[in-house]
Amino acid sequence: MTVEVQCEATQVAEVVVPQEELVAANKVVEEVEVNEKVKEDEEEESKPNTIEKSSSYREESNFLSDLKENEKKALNELKSIVEEAIVGNTLFKKEETNKSLEEEGKNEENPDANIEEKEGDLDVVEVDREISIWGVPILPSKGDEKTNVVLLKFLRARDYKVNESFEMLKKTLQWRKDFNIQSILEEDLGSDLAPAAYMSGVDNQGHPICYNIFGVLEDEEIYNKTFGTEEKRNQFLRWRVQLMEKGIQQLDFKAGGVSSLLQINDLKNSPGPSKKEVRVATKQAVDLLQDNYPEFVAKNIFINVPFWYYAVHSLLSPFLTQRTKSKFVFARPAKVTETLLKYIPIHEIPIQYGGLKRENDFEFSASDSEASEILLKAGSTETIEIPAVDVESTFIWDVTIVGGEVSYKEEFVPEDETSYTIIIQKDKKVSSTIRNTFKNTEAGKVVLTIKNTSSKKKKAFYRHKITKSTI
Repeated sequence: MTVEVQCEATQVAEVVVPQEELVAANKVVEEVEVNEKVKEDEEEESKPNTIEKSSSYREESNFLSDLKENEKKALNELKSIVEEAIVGNTLFKKEETNKSLEEEGKNEENPDANIEEKEGDLDVVEVDREISIWGVPILPSKGDEKTNVVLLKFLRARDYKVNESFEMLKKTLQWRKDFNIQSILEEDLGSDLAPAAYMSGVDNQGHPICYNIFGVLEDEEIYNKTFGTEEKRNQFLRWRVQLMEKGIQQLDFKAGGVSSLLQINDLKNSPGPSKKEVRVATKQAVDLLQDNYPEFVAKNIFINVPFWYYAVHSLLSPFLTQRTKSKFVFARPAKVTETLLKYIPIHEIPIQYGGLKRENDFEFSASDSEASEILLKAGSTETIEIPAVDVESTFIWDVTIVGGEVSYKEEFVPEDETSYTIIIQKDKKVSSTIRNTFKNTEAGKVVLTIKNTSSKKKKAFYRHKITKSTI
């Protein structure tokens, strides 16, 4: 016999909305998306039962032994130039001192005194050998292996052209000084834009993930607060740079470590190209980040991409290098979860994108957050059993489906065959993430049944835990 019981379940909300370092969005390629579409369709036909991790998702090696001869030569040349510039105190532009006419002429009667004074000033100039960027010293003679990793970023950004790489480094250091980056992490720049861009979790290779939620800017109040005046737009730029610096703090800059971020750009409900203020601010942010943060994005993944985005950026494709194109990935709304799974484990993907991650989750911690997966063949039925011998135990489980809708139900089956089977959740159609709990009054097991009635293979991911009563 069966008895129906009401049990609290947490349903998933619709997908969240998009934000900012889509900044890179202003340089994206529709051509890449078209290739992605073709690839996805081919994969769907040939390997519909698997979600492959991206085989090309590897950063270039920072080990000296892996560099080509021309790359080693360029690195050594750049190190030599940087060393000479630091020791010669020519890395930064000279600061002009606005002397008054009286000060300039105070020694007119004794011009030799001026010469002696200037010569004396030159004698006391000290060389700053502690110059660093992102916490990494850039004086090569210090022998820090991280210096090579940082300098290689500038070289790769300029296709190993040494002089251009050095100029980029100089400009970046000067910009950081002028922009007062040293104090930016301590600044309170408000919380209005917190939902628009944030750091959360790591991908399969340990890259910190930055989410940019552009749809947040559809809110008129937030839009006006962010872009209403030039002062507010400048504040927005500073806030975005602050977020970038926070993400970089999670990098180790080791040769075999992690030295870049993964960007997820959600374009759902994003303001269209008609929003002039957004265009101006995002272009400024793109330019600023590209000029001063070279090779800091391992991949730029765009999800929920609208049609107008393809139309606008298809025009830019011919002007982008293959290196730039290779970092862009596009996903239509129906392919968001599958695309993210190529780069991010399911327990690190937020529930609004079909994953299992919840902010401030008090049920699953880092130690028990990983999930198992089940292949759902066409027309098949699979069950997940969660046994519990102890009475008054609390069952907690998460389930998410990738690939489309399935039939799903939850039951508690007592160990005692004379007891009733309890229906926790009636059979229903699901395609999103489910969390539920159940407390047993007798020994038994929770059984989750998933039916794939379609002709297409799908996948289910699940995790569970049982907590015993302390009473």
